[in-house]
Amino acid sequence: MKKDIHNRADIIVLVDAFYKNVTLNPQIGPIFTDVAQVDWAHHLPKMYDFWESILFGKAIYKGNPMLTHFALNEQTPLQYEQFEIWKNLFFQNVDDLFTGPNATLIKQKAQSIADLMHFKINSPSSKIKIV
Repeated sequence: MKKDIHNRADIIVLVDAFYKNVTLNPQIGPIFTDVAQVDWAHHLPKMYDFWESILFGKAIYKGNPMLTHFALNEQTPLQYEQFEIWKNLFFQNVDDLFTGPNATLIKQKAQSIADLMHFKINSPSSKIKIV
């Protein structure tokens, strides 16, 4: 029987499963492995902090994901399709592993974050450029 997301250990299970599936995805996996060349030993703990901060309101995440994604967009365009694949994979991983109010909330937060990021990166009025 699935349980809800209750603590950092649950976040770690979710994030590890999610990024394993991301790397296997033929559409967005190469963005992480080939373009961004993600150092997983460094990236995963940051993602644990990020999602723990987002879901449980803990101020432990240090970073600016928007600037990181703006820079990545300079290397490879991050379009609607990539964000939809990311969201679908995230939602599927949550649904495969967890059920309950926090599982629902983390999907809502992921939806909002991905949609806002897509909008900011692809908005014609966006003036942010990484130099």
